[in-house]
Amino acid sequence: MREPQMDVRYAIVRPARLSVDDFAGRTGLHPEQVRRYVALGLLPATRDAGGRTWLDPREAATVGRIERLRAGLSLNYAAIGLVLDLLDRIQTLEAVARSSPVRARRQRPNGPRPTVEGGSRPWT
Repeated sequence: MREPQMDVRYAIVRPARLSVDDFAGRTGLHPEQVRRYVALGLLPATRDAGGRTWLDPREAATVGRIERLRAGLSLNYAAIGLVLDLLDRIQTLEAVARSSPVRARRQRPNGPRPTVEGGSRPWT
C-alpha cells in the first residue's frame, strides 16, 4: 500500500504585513485608532492563529483617504465607509472602461458647447 503524498508548501518570501503597532508608526496614528478603523471595517486586516492583527502596508493609502475625509469634510465613520466603498467602485468601473476595446461614448452634436448661464465656461 502506498502512503498518500502530503502537499506541503513553504513560503519562500515572508508575506508583506505589519503589526498594528508598526502600521500605526508608519501612518502616524495611535495604535488604538488603527484598531478602531479595523473594528469599524474601514481597514481590512487579517488575524493569525495567535490572534494577532496584521495589516497590509499598502493600506496606508486608505488611512490617508480616511484622514482626509475626516478632516476635510467632517464625515462620521459610517459616511467614510460609504464614501470609501463608492470610491473603490468608481476605480473598478474606470479600470474596466479603460480596458474595454470598444468605448461607448455619446457623440456630441456639432455646435457650441453648453455653458453656464451668462458665461463662456462649459457647464461640465
